[in-house]
Order: sequence, then structure tokens, then C-alpha cells
Amino acid sequence: MPVRQFRFAVQLSALTQSPKQLADLARRAEDLGYSAVFVPDHLSADQWSPITALAVMAGATERIALGGLVFCNDYRHPLLLAQELATLHELSGGRVEFGLGAGWMTSDYQASGMPMDAAGVRIERLDEALEILGVLFAERSCSFQGKHYRVADARLQPTSQTHPPRLIVGGGGRKMLELAARRADVVGVNVNLATGAVGPELVAEVGPDAFDRRIGWVQEAAAERFDDVELQCLTFVARVSSDAREWVAGMAPAFGLSAEDALQVPIVLAGAAPEVAETIEARRERFGFSYWVVHQAELEEFAPVVSRLAGR
Repeated sequence: MPVRQFRFAVQLSALTQSPKQLADLARRAEDLGYSAVFVPDHLSADQWSPITALAVMAGATERIALGGLVFCNDYRHPLLLAQELATLHELSGGRVEFGLGAGWMTSDYQASGMPMDAAGVRIERLDEALEILGVLFAERSCSFQGKHYRVADARLQPTSQTHPPRLIVGGGGRKMLELAARRADVVGVNVNLATGAVGPELVAEVGPDAFDRRIGWVQEAAAERFDDVELQCLTFVARVSSDAREWVAGMAPAFGLSAEDALQVPIVLAGAAPEVAETIEARRERFGFSYWVVHQAELEEFAPVVSRLAGR
């Protein structure tokens, strides 16, 4: 398994009080050494609309990558999404790095009134969308006829950027991870969210052995391109403080876990900065994770870890 340099991103999921505060957050992430800033894409959560928020942050920053983690394919036609991303890529000087998913949060579908098809149908539709996006970004035009989409001589503007946006696809189930391994530049290895919500029922999905299996699926599906794939981990808990392990120990029983088991969960990082850095290095060695994502509330407290490891 190739050893990639560490990089870190932050997902800005909470509403700020003003556009200036949003811009300030993006600049702060850039100054602290984060590689990317992401916005989620939900219809049933209190958050900024991603494309508009990303445009504001693009104008406020110079180096940091920008994108959605992740855009939901079911309510974003691939041609429309490609046009929005191409424009953002142009305005930001080629800094777009975006995730695209099949849709998983039941409350989004309930809020919108859209039918939530079976997972297999949503993944099939995502596969077609990724085909269209890939051709559009590579060739600037696309004609496609599939089961879910029909695109006739579609053109993509603007075209001055010499490299396409980097694509992130993630998941916790085998079908999604195999699709990600075949299509994406970055594979996000997550828990399986087939239930449509986050809760204690995910306990069976979060252990190290479950992540070993997921990495195996990615390796098998990626085949000869595996060395070119970057592996990303979106954290569930990232606490950097002297009492972080005690905090996790107090939280663990609510999820049916012992304190020791909770600290072994790959999406949990807890401890003082040197301890968390050591944990991340060990997880790169075991799982190949070099790209870590934390959340807005952890931007500042996680910064000492970013300072220690980014680029190493």
C-alpha cells in the first residue's frame, strides 16, 4: 500500500451569522494549514447552500481547495452540477475538489417529497452521473444515453483550467466503495449509512475489522489504479485535549461500546495532540488513510495535529 503525505480538511456544516464570518472561517482554515474546506449538501439541515457558500469562500482565500462533501446526485442533474463546478473551478483558479454521493439521509427525501429509491437504483444512477461528469471534464462535451440520464451534445464552459476538479466518492457498503474505487481520485471509506440516519445501530459498522474489509473491497475493485487512489476518512469524533480520552469513555456506553473499544474506532480521534498524531500515523500504516476530515467545531482544537502532520 503506497504511503501518501498527510493532508487535512474541515467540513463547515453550521450556519454562521454573516457572509463575513463564513469567509473568515475559510481564511482561518487556510492559515492553519488545512488542505480543503467542504460544505455538506442536505435539504433538512441548517446549513448554507453549498455552491453559493463555496463561491464566497473562493473569493476570500488563495490556496485552499473548495468543494461539497458530498453533493447529492439525486437532486443535482450531472450537467447542471458540472456547469456549477466548472464555474467555481474557474473563479477559484482551479481549486475545486468535490464529493458526489448517491443520497443517504432519509429526512432529505422526506423534506423534499422526492422518492427515495432503493440503494441499488441510487448507486446505478450515480454511476451514470459520474460517467457524464468524467467525460464532460475530460472532453468538454458529452453525449450519453443510459437508463437514468440522456445527454445530447452537452457542452461545458468555462474551459481555461488545464486540470479537472478532483473527485471524491465515498461509502461504507461494498457497492459504493467498488464504484468509488473505479471512478474517484479520492475514496472516502466511511461507515455504512444504509439505515438513513446516524445512531447507536452503527456500532457493528465502526470497528477496525470492518474498516479492514472495506479497504480490501477498494483494493480489489481499484486493481492496478489503487496506487493512484487517495484514501480519506471523515471523522465522527475528533477531540484534541488532555481530557479527551475521558470524554470518549463517558460517551462510549451510549453506543454500546467500552472505552477501549471506542478509542480503537477508526473514525474516533481523541487525546492530546501528540497522542492523536501517533494514532493517525498508525492508521495510515494499517488502513492507508492519509486524508482526514474534521468538523467545523473542531477547526481550532485540531490545528496542532495539522501543524504536526500536514505534508509528512
